[in-house]
Amino acid sequence: LLFSNKLTYYYSHRVVSPRKNKYVLSRSYNGEWLHVRQLDATYESAERVEYMRQYVNPASGWYKNEASIQHDVDGNIFKSSAIEKLFLLAAIKFATRDPFGMGIEYEAGKPGWNAALNGISSMLGSGLPETYELKLLLQYIHDAMLKFSRSITVPKELSVLIEKISTALEELGDNEHIPKHDSDGRIKVPQPLFLYWDAVATAREEYRSEIALFSGQTHQYSSEDVAKLTMRWLKQIDLGIDRAHLIGSHGHVQNAAAVITPTYFSYNVTKWELTGERNGKGHPFCIAKEMVVGKFPLFLEGVARVLKTMDKKQAATLYEHVKQSGLRDKELKMYTLSSSLVGQSYDMGRMMGFSPGWLENQSVWMDQSYKYYLELIKKGMFDQFFEEMRTGMLPFIDGQKYGRSVMECSSFIASSAFEDPHMRGRGVLARLSGSAAEFLSIWKLMFIGETLFQLNERGELEMQLVPSLPSWLFRENELVQSPADKKYVIRFKLFTSINVAYFVTTPKDLFRVKPSRYTIGLRDGSVISVETISSTLAANIRKVVFIDYIHAYF
Repeated sequence: LLFSNKLTYYYSHRVVSPRKNKYVLSRSYNGEWLHVRQLDATYESAERVEYMRQYVNPASGWYKNEASIQHDVDGNIFKSSAIEKLFLLAAIKFATRDPFGMGIEYEAGKPGWNAALNGISSMLGSGLPETYELKLLLQYIHDAMLKFSRSITVPKELSVLIEKISTALEELGDNEHIPKHDSDGRIKVPQPLFLYWDAVATAREEYRSEIALFSGQTHQYSSEDVAKLTMRWLKQIDLGIDRAHLIGSHGHVQNAAAVITPTYFSYNVTKWELTGERNGKGHPFCIAKEMVVGKFPLFLEGVARVLKTMDKKQAATLYEHVKQSGLRDKELKMYTLSSSLVGQSYDMGRMMGFSPGWLENQSVWMDQSYKYYLELIKKGMFDQFFEEMRTGMLPFIDGQKYGRSVMECSSFIASSAFEDPHMRGRGVLARLSGSAAEFLSIWKLMFIGETLFQLNERGELEMQLVPSLPSWLFRENELVQSPADKKYVIRFKLFTSINVAYFVTTPKDLFRVKPSRYTIGLRDGSVISVETISSTLAANIRKVVFIDYIHAYF
């Protein structure tokens, strides 16, 4: 899957604009000062549109599938393996880090997950959540290359970009470049970091200008080459994350040793040069020469993402700090999308147009809250997770206060910051919510475990139920017929068809505990008792139709 299967690349008619065509000088939203903004971040490429027209179906007038697939200059469809595409993605993301090397720049006109922060791109904004995901991706690529020890082949254009990145890194060195306040209280981007950012951003722009079509030439990297590159990039990412922790978040008092991760940053250009050109609205284009970093209040997105990179001890420390922070709604005992946004610039985006506690302005955004809870149970923080579950997750919350069925996820819950006390705690369905996806992932970890089916050392299929359930979810078994029967039970359906029951003698926590034995009832009426589920029996369970019930005993 990683190395052998070849995949195509998506071909878009829109391209990210170079900085010289999107950094403009304009007045602030209140008209009081001049600042540099990033506008018209993408453009439609006439060259690409013209190329795609050759793939229009004359009968229907619609584009054929090939129009959206990357070709080389000879008209061949360019393909790469999954690991090669992941490496290309990681390289581009690494080349898109912000001037302090902290977040990934929102250079294409939109933010990441938080769509209501739709103004942050114009503020030369960046996001640390994407950096945490990049760190995980680079670690995965590094480990996969060393595990399988196979070379990869990438477009020649990418290897040129990587060489320019390496040259810029050599000039930058491994200095920490600790953020410092100047005499005006601002945190200026150090000159070495700015020069590195400018050189790599220029290289990235040159790369994009050369790949309207790939040349067809390729470059091969050995597994050792890729491992060295990814380790070097990971080191730089960690330095950037350390700087982010030192800079912190607006309105949150913290120290470097016990930090709640910031989520977003902006950059204010303090020195620029005009190019002499203007955009379609008359704004003069300019080139950034010096910058200072801006910070935002706390956002739950950063916390949920950074947990993926932490061990259990680190996650537990972070959890305790988050619980005491402005992200915690102490009245509802839930977590809000952000801490207070009072005093923030309207340049941030539409979230500033909402009342505090409503929509994306400091409300309990269920999708993001569930993402946070999901990471808690993934980390094995069961006491903390189930404590939060009883106040922050359906169906355990007060249905009268929620105002709708507790079987139905809302987009958001009006938080205690909302001005109308009668609306606090009420669910609002402004649009579809992604909460159900996180809830299903949580349910799976609770009732089934991380991996239901796997291959043993002999290559044979095995099945193992490893639940993570608290004692208070168990109920008395109404079917007890003798003292030997287990007295407490919890039931669920596997694959919507197989009745599964967990039995215990007395209520107790089952946190990643394997059953001591199973009783499996088949639809033909026969019953099988086993200590482990392997081979044919596991395969039949996966086929579903042969199995009536599974009883697991602890």
